Amino acid sequence: MVLYLQACFEEAGDDAAFIAKAIGTIAKARGMSQLAHDTGLGRESLYKALSGDGNPSLATILKVIKALGLKLHVEAAGH
Repeated sequence: MVLYLQACFEEAGDDAAFIAKAIGTIAKARGMSQLAHDTGLGRESLYKALSGDGNPSLATILKVIKALGLKLHVEAAGH
């Protein structure tokens, strides 16, 4: 799961919808009902936000990442 998401971040560039969809893929594999319970968000709202067509807030992404047992890290770009 971690390697998949890391690869998606590398491939996505500035395409936030690509990242949301990748997180949605992981969420579906883990179980959207349990994720909805763990995040306090509605299941339908999660499906929409993480579909690739949605535009989830950073707060939603952070809640989902945490519920999946992941942490989001920032590092300097290697320019």
